[in-house]
Amino acid sequence: MAGISGDVVVPESARKLAGKVALITGGASGIGECTARLFAKHGARVVVADIQDEAGARLCGELGEGNASYVQCDVTVEEEVAAAVDHAVARFGALDVMFNNAGIGGEACHSILESSKADFERVLSVNLVGPFLGTKHAARVMVPAGRGGCIIGTASMAAAVAGAASHAYTCAKRGLVGLTVNAAGELGRHGIRVNCVSPAAAATPLATRYVGLEGEAFEAAMEAVATLKGVRLRVEDIAAAVLFLASDDARYVSGHNLLIDGGFSVFNPTLGIFNDS
Repeated sequence: MAGISGDVVVPESARKLAGKVALITGGASGIGECTARLFAKHGARVVVADIQDEAGARLCGELGEGNASYVQCDVTVEEEVAAAVDHAVARFGALDVMFNNAGIGGEACHSILESSKADFERVLSVNLVGPFLGTKHAARVMVPAGRGGCIIGTASMAAAVAGAASHAYTCAKRGLVGLTVNAAGELGRHGIRVNCVSPAAAATPLATRYVGLEGEAFEAAMEAVATLKGVRLRVEDIAAAVLFLASDDARYVSGHNLLIDGGFSVFNPTLGIFNDS
């Protein structure tokens, strides 16, 4: 079997999502695209839901018609989220993994005095209401199917440490962690696990636009403030964490916020006790 987009083929015996069906919102670029490629390598059939029609269709073409399908979906519109879930079931017969990944950065404004109500509501609509709708409609088909399932959200390091992002983005991502634990408490009785990942900034289109830096300049800036030195966060690291949570490797993990931040959120360098003398 040929590899997907030139990647090394994962042997059938090592595939973590063989026979599973996954829906990824915001799946046409960034973290979503990387995760879609990784899921497909591990045997999943993937529905890519996005508003980037050309990029989404191109990605699914690369993954193969039998492995992937694109559906246009604005996650702030409940009917479109419901339709995307229904498309996954109609196209591939089930829904096992829902990855609520779609998100926006909003205005790069960190002043409460200058932040606009319109931007605050827009960021919450995409980054929090969207995952709520995805969780609701994934559960709508997972519960009666009786085969369990896994729902994962993309939160952020900003959900764990103040001052990392705008007020709107921080509130949305902290709210997503709350949604995660509440949904885990309710849906666990149906064998459905609910978790989220909270990465630091990786060089995705969303993050580079927000910061105003790209490529090496972006990665160097992030490494300069990182706690863990000698390694830079890549979207592949985030996708690998999502794969872990989606797979049976995490079969007893639910209600968990997996931080992928190199220890940044647990260390205060201003205390100085670990600084070189």
